[in-house]
Amino acid sequence: MRAAGTRPAGRAVTATSDLGDGTYRNPVLAADWSDPDVLRVGEDYHLTASSFGRAPGLPLLHSRDLVNWTLVGHALERLEPAAAFTGPRHDRGVWAPSLRHHDGRFWIFWGDPDHGVFQVNSPAVRGPWTSPHLVKAGLGLIDACPLWDEESGEAYLVHALAKSRAGVNNRLIGHRMSADGTKVLDAGRTLVDADRIPGWFTLEGPKLYRHGGWFWIFAPAGGVATGWQGAFRSRSFSGPYEERVVLAQGDTDVNGPHQGGWVRPQRGEDWFLHFQQSGAHGRLVHLQPMRWDADGWPVLGDGGSPVRVHRKPDLPEQPPARPAVDDTFPGGRFGRQWQWTANPGEGWASQHSGDGLRLDCVRTDRLDDLRTVPHVLTQRLPAGTLTVEVGLRLDSRAPGARAGLVVLGDAYAWIGLERAPDGTARLTHRFAPAGTARERDAAHSRPVPGDQVLLRIAITADARCRFSYDHGPGSGPDSPSDQGRFSYDHGPDARSDPGPGRGAGAPPRRVGPEFAATPWRWVGALLGLFAGAPEGAGHAGTAVFSAFRVTAA
Repeated sequence: MRAAGTRPAGRAVTATSDLGDGTYRNPVLAADWSDPDVLRVGEDYHLTASSFGRAPGLPLLHSRDLVNWTLVGHALERLEPAAAFTGPRHDRGVWAPSLRHHDGRFWIFWGDPDHGVFQVNSPAVRGPWTSPHLVKAGLGLIDACPLWDEESGEAYLVHALAKSRAGVNNRLIGHRMSADGTKVLDAGRTLVDADRIPGWFTLEGPKLYRHGGWFWIFAPAGGVATGWQGAFRSRSFSGPYEERVVLAQGDTDVNGPHQGGWVRPQRGEDWFLHFQQSGAHGRLVHLQPMRWDADGWPVLGDGGSPVRVHRKPDLPEQPPARPAVDDTFPGGRFGRQWQWTANPGEGWASQHSGDGLRLDCVRTDRLDDLRTVPHVLTQRLPAGTLTVEVGLRLDSRAPGARAGLVVLGDAYAWIGLERAPDGTARLTHRFAPAGTARERDAAHSRPVPGDQVLLRIAITADARCRFSYDHGPGSGPDSPSDQGRFSYDHGPDARSDPGPGRGAGAPPRRVGPEFAATPWRWVGALLGLFAGAPEGAGHAGTAVFSAFRVTAA
């Protein structure tokens, strides 16, 4: 097994979109930071994004130049109502938050499609944040955004509707809101009915602003993969609003430029951050220049088309940065990039004096479907051609106990160790197609010497995954995998590496055919670590993960 802290061939995934010559390349956040909203306070830029059913939720990112970002925390420790999130609800929970600063406090509003509009607030972006407060209860209330209007002293709230719960969509609803942000003050009215606008459908994601004597609503339509970004303006909050398409794919390769936020840096420029739907990688975040035309309308990108490469904002130069992906788990603690697939239970991860993530082998009767268990620790799947590695030691002696590294989505696949009835540790590779209730073998399990293994997934730019492992030099050859028996997507090199000789420096052993990562409906695929055991009395023990590394090819 490779010593902790060493890397395979390749380079660390620390490169950013900053090209180092005064320009940047989109996306500026090459992972699933869905439905971004952005805010400037002084010289600092803050961004939050949808977190759906994962905990902690409401990620908080920081930048000084809108190009280089780091993850500094989360505003939502646990999802509410807590009883609704004891198990995974991958596409529910926190939808399209809005981030604002008012009266010396940071505020985040969001819509939960099954419960209503919530908000949290804090005197500092790093917290402490208040517990979630329900501002407006109801089904299908999504994508909420507040506005404290400095001109009139009034406060407002706008949100969209999810047809799956509300029975109608393509409308933006507006309310007067209490100044303390705790409740709406009226029954609400339709500010924009896009059924009345020829060619417009699925209007959602509103962001509310005041500028130049107008009320502005920036809102996308047309669907996340194929739509466009619109802008609406009115002299009165209650309307009527006129509309314009301000960003569309055009002849670029940026499909459906969609849903984001406008920010004005301290030197007077205007910029817009939005997402692009990108298959298994989810919603990648792009940065567009923005200007105002002679009629007072915003123009995004290059004349309304997205840019791929552009000069950076006129801001002080910053060192390259991006949200962390690697982790050595010092003292058993995991980094900010990790989220559970539901509200966590007590003792799932324990701190200790050394390094390595010690996960409890939680007993469950749902171990054959990792999509349904809450004790999977996940992070976003970065875009690009990557290799993911992590060391694993299975300390549990409970028969059937297992732990591993998973690519988790509507379909998923994992590689890891399982404790056999005879007490040996067996290398196991399993997968579950979309729409099935149980996983199945992707390759025959095989004994490994000792209880340790190095797990590895090579991932192509189009999110096709090849699984392999290593338990140290000097072991004998492997048998070819049983490729062809399973409903994977097969690549040209889906046969296992037999690894003759297995000398020092030999490549990890390939197992199973190629697996195509898949997203959920709204959420990109995730990288995850898990440990579990079948239902039964007694403590099942633990598994220890070490040196989680992601390298670029």
